[in-house]
Amino acid sequence: RQEAGDVVVLSGRVAAEDETAVAFRIPGRMIERSVNVGDRVRKGQALARLEQMNERNQLLSAQAALNAARAERVRARDALQRQESLIGEGFTTRANLDTALAAFRAAEAQVKSAEAQVQMAEDLVGFTVLTAEFDGSVTARGAEPGEVVQGGQMIVRIAREGGTDAVFEAPPQVLRVASRQTPVEVNLTEDPRIQATGMVREVSPQANPITGTFTVRVGLQNPPSGMLR
Repeated sequence: RQEAGDVVVLSGRVAAEDETAVAFRIPGRMIERSVNVGDRVRKGQALARLEQMNERNQLLSAQAALNAARAERVRARDALQRQESLIGEGFTTRANLDTALAAFRAAEAQVKSAEAQVQMAEDLVGFTVLTAEFDGSVTARGAEPGEVVQGGQMIVRIAREGGTDAVFEAPPQVLRVASRQTPVEVNLTEDPRIQATGMVREVSPQANPITGTFTVRVGLQNPPSGMLR
């Protein structure tokens, strides 16, 4: 025996529990995108690349400036050591020693600044390669090779492995009477034999302004492989 009630049938879609838009941090011309919709990716895998000419030129310039700064630091250190030796023998003045010390400290500061510039240039070169931050599957693409893309522009969208939802648009009258503790049975439209059960995980707090329905996400429990394609 069970309480009487109505069975509500809704059409929806299967989606990943967590999807992330992946983008370059810097603008540039994309020369390669090695993945497409439906491809599985692994953490650390290269997804796309930008043209690197400008960034590599900046790195070479920063490395040259660092080498020059290090050479100046050596010269300033030698000058300071000479002044320290001379003042001990009484052949120079305290003012000359102070000047040499100030020049050495300025040279050290310049080396640290140049090292920071090299690090920033190396980071920019690294930013020209877009890599996956977790295992998952590509669900959408936002740019094609040859396009000039902006920093933050979605290149691909990746669904993280580990969680699957069934997403429905439910009318408010259903939400008013349905219990979130009631299991939801999900069947594929193309093959109703492929089914899974889940519980309501999330209900949108706002209705769709066009349809007046609310988005409901049902967390599927151990969905069969046929639902994950």
